[in-house]
Amino acid sequence: MARLDPIPRERMTEDQIRINDEISAKRSGGQASGPFGLWLRTPELADRANKFGSYLRYDTSVPQRLVELAVLAIARHWTAQYEWFAHARYVEKVGLDPAIAEAIRTRKTPDIAKDDEKAVYALTMELCEDRTITDETYARALDLFGEQMVLELVTIIGFYTMVAVVLVSFRVDIPDGGAPPLDE
Repeated sequence: MARLDPIPRERMTEDQIRINDEISAKRSGGQASGPFGLWLRTPELADRANKFGSYLRYDTSVPQRLVELAVLAIARHWTAQYEWFAHARYVEKVGLDPAIAEAIRTRKTPDIAKDDEKAVYALTMELCEDRTITDETYARALDLFGEQMVLELVTIIGFYTMVAVVLVSFRVDIPDGGAPPLDE
């Protein structure tokens, strides 16, 4: 059960309504949800998180397929139900093998054929589990992606880790009372 519910539109301030509408136009339609529904309690936080998150998700040099792979690994690591729910639906759309997502969901090591996906998965898991990146993993990522993309990727991992922490801390429910997609 969620610890905080989204603010009903009729109780929102003008700033909250404006920012809610900007967020929901891109993300959820109607009412800001997930962490954004919580962050609306501080409209400036919601606004900045939305802009930063949108930039990281859609406008960096990191291909969408690799962004979603990192997000799914983070969601699974934190058992962030809402984050998994919100991102798993994009797996096929962005060209990620559904078998990879299913292995991550069930806490199995995925069989990854593409070198860039292997590198992103290793980088994400090392940061999640070990809170560091080995020299070998860093060198491989740097060789594959270059400095800019590695920096962007690490920033994406940090942002979505923050999202996961907010979601699990406040026990954000998935919409419509659906069954949690991740086992504890």
